[in-house]
Amino acid sequence: MTLERYMRIFAALTLTLILIGCASVKPRLERPAGRYPRGEYYEVKRGDTLWKISKLYDVSVNDIVKANKLPNSTKIAAGQKLFIPRISKEGDEPQYTRGSAGAVGGARFIWPVSGKVISYFGTKKGLITNKGIDIEAIEGSNVVAADDGLVSFVDENMKGLGKTIIIDHGNGFSTVYAHNFEILIKPGEEVKKNQVIAKVGKTGRASEPYLHFQVRKGHEPQDPFNYLP
Repeated sequence: MTLERYMRIFAALTLTLILIGCASVKPRLERPAGRYPRGEYYEVKRGDTLWKISKLYDVSVNDIVKANKLPNSTKIAAGQKLFIPRISKEGDEPQYTRGSAGAVGGARFIWPVSGKVISYFGTKKGLITNKGIDIEAIEGSNVVAADDGLVSFVDENMKGLGKTIIIDHGNGFSTVYAHNFEILIKPGEEVKKNQVIAKVGKTGRASEPYLHFQVRKGHEPQDPFNYLP
């Protein structure tokens, strides 16, 4: 090999290495292998929940959790990218249907417990303003979910409210159930309308058995009577 030819080969290799090193390569997200042949990535926005995202894409929360191997189904962060699998109920070609998160659940709720309302939205007791309604009921009677949703919060000893549950309904609304005697569901669990989620109690600051029930739009408490039949 002549020196001239050697120098040409060396120059070509050097140029190739420079181009490879300087090339702008866009980061690529690899889809999970296995049972999810198709799908797309969704970037989590502020205020998103897995329940809301699952209804947006018509995919179950469990499928999103499994596809992304999430350790905790109640914790996602803004900016996080989630792989949304296309799931076919028939097991054939996966289908994709984008739904409307705003239509989920409708913002119409059923009564979570039967009983007499003993304190109304906006009424005051000392320095405390009622952000929901208090429904008198027999201790140990069933408390049911006011609509389909995802259990986003459970606390066995929340200050003032005792055993408390919050359900995210995926349409901008959530409901709160407090002073329970016993909680029967867990964070991250999907629940159906009229499903028993707790037992009426008098925990927290309650001195008699009743359910404290709130309806929230975003973070703002609403008068439950505007959403109950």
